[in-house]
Amino acid sequence: MSKIRLGSDDIQTINLFEKLTGAKARDMVTAENVVCFLVSKEDMGLAIGKKGASIEKVRATLNKKIYVIEYAEDVQQFVRNIFHPADIQEVRLSSSSKGKNVVIKIPRRERKNVIGVGGERIKLARKLIERYFNLKDIILES
Repeated sequence: MSKIRLGSDDIQTINLFEKLTGAKARDMVTAENVVCFLVSKEDMGLAIGKKGASIEKVRATLNKKIYVIEYAEDVQQFVRNIFHPADIQEVRLSSSSKGKNVVIKIPRRERKNVIGVGGERIKLARKLIERYFNLKDIILES
């Protein structure tokens, strides 16, 4: 895992998330109009809130789409958590001339869910896997 550096805006956003949800955020990444918070397994319930109330408060305050992802030490579980609830059939590592990648096997019907609107979900996933596991890319197989 590389050293994580957050700017003052990121730190303020994390503090706001923690204040509104009561959950401790390990990290945060953004892509266009989306914010993704990484939390530990113990804090997932707080982060989501009853019937999604905590996430909704954060979404309304930031006026952005919000993802909350459960952190995992294992790269395969981490990738599954990022794309939850998509049906991930297989997660494996591969190497190329540009570095190590993660290959995700999914049913064709799940491509839209994994990629996200405008590619937002896959962009966030790429940032997270590079930051935590030094993997360069995500390759989708159907």
